[in-house]
Amino acid sequence: MSTLVAEQLLNGVQLGVMLFLLAAGLTLVFGIMGVINLAHGSLYMIGAFAAAAAARATGSWGLALLAGLAAAGVVGMAIELLVLRRLYARDHLDQVLATFGLILFFNQGIVMLFGRQPLFMQVPPWLGGSVEILPGVPYPAYRLLIIAVGLAVAVGLYLLIQHTRIGMLVRAGATHREMVRALGVDIRLLYTLVFGLGALLAGLAGLMAGPVYNVSVGMGEQILILTFVVVVIGGIGSIRGALFGALLVGITDTLLRGFVPGLLRSALPPDQADALGASLSSMGVYLLMAVVLLVKPRGLFPAHA
Repeated sequence: MSTLVAEQLLNGVQLGVMLFLLAAGLTLVFGIMGVINLAHGSLYMIGAFAAAAAARATGSWGLALLAGLAAAGVVGMAIELLVLRRLYARDHLDQVLATFGLILFFNQGIVMLFGRQPLFMQVPPWLGGSVEILPGVPYPAYRLLIIAVGLAVAVGLYLLIQHTRIGMLVRAGATHREMVRALGVDIRLLYTLVFGLGALLAGLAGLMAGPVYNVSVGMGEQILILTFVVVVIGGIGSIRGALFGALLVGITDTLLRGFVPGLLRSALPPDQADALGASLSSMGVYLLMAVVLLVKPRGLFPAHA
């Protein structure tokens, strides 16, 4: 039992790290630019498809990594330049409608390029084994790499935002954008770079998810809802909140899905227990969000408390 709990905790951390990579970009864009970007999940999908296509064509995981990051980053900056730049002064409903239209556009574009069948990515051979973290608890090396990369990105983002000139401008632009513009900073270029960074993180999440999940059309929308839950729980505009919120959501969701159906089988027939357990597990993270908002309406670590 302890082995199963340890494995599920690690699975929860791995899911949390994936959610953090998405939530970090989403919370940066909304906290600094004030834009609700429903198409953020599409950048996750684009990174995954570009990496899978490159891996299938070349057999090189390094080229797949570069392809996924480049595709997501370039498409993200193109979205900011061509679409979102026209929406900064408009209300959130216009932003929601425009970015929802982008979801439809990118989904159909992927269907035209790759078809509707999922693509599959193989784990690199040198990461195909397992690592015994604790005695009797082996864990896939690739999933450990995902956790390590996510935590490294969190440290890198913290250093970038808190200890560099670019980070100072980003923080200043979030609260005093007119003052930053008056000081001679090209705020439009800053916004493009911030959006590009968010897109890059989404693409990184997508390409790392490829060998774990199916690379399929619409995969971005499936994880985007959980990402919004993370942003709300952590606090809008807060990288630290995105990290803690993502880990909390990932571990909660994984533990509920792993153990609730089994607990219910002691009192209900297996088919009913599985159905009820799946429903209760799906509700868990939203109940968690409601509890957090009751206690801290602005999230755990609001950016401008």
